[in-house]
Amino acid sequence: MPPEKRDPALLWDILNTAKKTIKSIEGLELKDYLADENLRLTVERRIEIIGEAARRTSEAFRNSHPEIPWKSMIGQRNVMAHEYDEIDHERVYNLVKQHLPALVSLLEPLVPPPPPEEKVS
Repeated sequence: MPPEKRDPALLWDILNTAKKTIKSIEGLELKDYLADENLRLTVERRIEIIGEAARRTSEAFRNSHPEIPWKSMIGQRNVMAHEYDEIDHERVYNLVKQHLPALVSLLEPLVPPPPPEEKVS
């Protein structure tokens, strides 16, 4: 499949994963986040997914939407995957609280609605 054809699905993955990540720490203080290793690992994995989907988005699409922090998303994915022993958990918490809501706002107008489901007779 040509890269441009995958872009809508990849954007949906980024948007959906960002929303789930925001919701997963909604109402939690930093101390609560730091105390829950499973939650931290879930958030880190979701950030990896966001970055990987950003990396797979076509260069043409990324170039046509410079307002999206592609480089940062991809870079953060690389940190999570390759420098896992140096993750700053407070920084990750702040990223989810401060930056992911802005990313959602930027992506929502770009993500096409899902195709209608086919009825099975």
